[in-house]
Order: sequence, then C-alpha cells, then structure tokens
Amino acid sequence: MSNPPVIAAVDGSDHSLRALEWARTAALSRGTGLLVAHVLPDVSQLYAGRRSSLHDPNEPERFADPVGDYVRGVLEAAPELPREVRYEALEGSVPEALRVIAAEAAPTMLVMGSRGRGGFATLLLGSNSRAVATTATCPVVVVPHADRDAPRADAPGGAHGGAPGGGAPGGAPGGAPGTDPPGTDPHGAGASAGRVVLGLHAAETPEDVLLFAFAEAAARGTTVQVVSAYAVPPGPTLIVDSPFQVIPPEALADDGDAVPAEREMLRSQTQRLAPLRTRYPDVPVEQAAVPGDAAGRLVDASRTAALVVVGRHHPRRRSLLMGSVANAVLQHAHGPVAVVPALHPDEDT
Repeated sequence: MSNPPVIAAVDGSDHSLRALEWARTAALSRGTGLLVAHVLPDVSQLYAGRRSSLHDPNEPERFADPVGDYVRGVLEAAPELPREVRYEALEGSVPEALRVIAAEAAPTMLVMGSRGRGGFATLLLGSNSRAVATTATCPVVVVPHADRDAPRADAPGGAHGGAPGGGAPGGAPGGAPGTDPPGTDPHGAGASAGRVVLGLHAAETPEDVLLFAFAEAAARGTTVQVVSAYAVPPGPTLIVDSPFQVIPPEALADDGDAVPAEREMLRSQTQRLAPLRTRYPDVPVEQAAVPGDAAGRLVDASRTAALVVVGRHHPRRRSLLMGSVANAVLQHAHGPVAVVPALHPDEDT
C-alpha cells in the first residue's frame, strides 16, 4: 500500500464487525487502503507452528481460518471497498500481534472494537482494546459496542457509534458543518453532532493529536470542535454540570459575559490552533471552554460526535499508563474514540 493504510483489527465478533465497517468507510474517506488483521485461534497457531518445525511437505499449507474466511465474506458484501484491501493472519497474543503490525505498517490509524469475543458482557472496555490503545505506536480508534449507543433525537436513523456514513453515528461527510445552533442541547451533546471533537489542553496536548483531529475532519468534510476545561474554585454560586456553548473564532473579539478563566482558556486555544487553521483553511473550528471535568464533557459530546480525539499520555510523563482523561473517555464514551500517542515525543509542544 503506497499510502499509510487503515488497519481494522477483527475477531469475527459483532463488536469487531462494527469496527471493520467504521474502518472501511474511514479508508474510503481518506482515499487509502484497508488492512484487515486478525490473530489466529490457538489451534491454528499450534498447527502452523507444528508444520513449520517439522518441515513436513505432506502437511497441507492451508490451515483452518474461520475468522479470515468470514470477514472476507462480510467485506465482499459491502457496497464499496477501498482501493486496496489486504488481509493479515497474525500469531501471538492479540495486543502484541497488533502492536507489531502497527509498528511495521505505520498506519493512519488502527481501528478495533471495545470488546471482543472473550470477557464479561458487562465490561465497558476489553483488556485487549485497553492494552493496544495504551501501547500502540499509531492512533487507535476504539468503536464501542452497540449497548453503549446513545439515542439520537436530533437525527433520523437512530443510535450513533457505527460507521462514518451519511449522517450515521460514525459521522461521515454529508451533513453541512456548523448547522447546529451552539448551545441548543440542554446537555451540550447536540452542539457536537457530526463533528470531530478534540479534547485539548492548550499547553500540553502534543501536536500529533491536533493534526490527527484536523486531518480526520478534513477527510469527513466536517467541523473540529475543540473542548478544554478550566478549574473553578468552589463558591456559593457555582453551577454544576451547566451546558457548554461552542464559540466561533470571530466571537472571541468580544469577551461578553465570559468569566476570566474562560476568556483566558479560549485565547490559549486560539493561539494553539492558529497553525492548524492555516494548514487546514477549509476546516471550520468551534471552541468551547468548560468548567471542571474535561472527561465528562467529552463523554457527553460523544453521544452525537462523529469522533472524539484525545491524547494518550501527558507529554512530559513517560509512562506505560494511559492518561486519566483518555482512560475515562474510553471507558464511558457512547461513540468512537481516537487515542493518539505523541508520535514525535522528543519535540516540544
């Protein structure tokens, strides 16, 4: 594949097929190839190892791969395929196998379901999804299972969280960006409908996170909505869980009734976003500064957003642990979430 592909990690479960559909349309919108990867079941891995170690030419080369056969059939029935589709059957543990192929293929993103075949049905996030999102060398998009879909009263076609396409949950190119009046949803989610929502700490979020969000919005033909949180000291007039409003850049010239912390946050956003606006002049940008809990606001926005984008780690903390905001959003989001690592960790942000 000449351009970096989109990798879809599948295991044949309904959860992974939702991720496969999301990855298929993401590859189409970006004009790149699709690499479908799955880890062979234990029995097939044992057979492959035995044949390799014995060098027995009488053993058939092909071994049972029901997941690969099933996924091929699913894609063959799709209405449209990316320009190139490739399949890879991997060996080893799921997290390690996916980390290796991500490092080798250097994909645009790796897409997987929030849960696979194993585990408990009540888990919000499977162990494999968490492990890959925490350690992969590329952006990882986790598509939640159907039980976490949020009802969408603002769009015909039902719940969101599926593939990007035609105003459906994955949020494809189609709807005109910026058509939802800011702040009309009492919970703040309606203002995010169809957008790519970026969780931004103006001073600390790595540049790679911003670039991914803007590139995704450009591919979809939609708006980037930037959400930052600021701390508010407790007081007698503190309003808990008030809805946020999105603000277009031109509105920042007038401070209006914004509190000083909000004004400062919005101006910090504007400074940080300036190079991205220059690089992506056709991508509309909305800005929101909210008091208190950034993760909660991003989870709320995920009810209607095309995609929520968060950074994986604090850039100055070299850790194998995922950041608290990314972890909380992954655990509770109602739609697809992209966890983006610092791809150039030595660069200052």
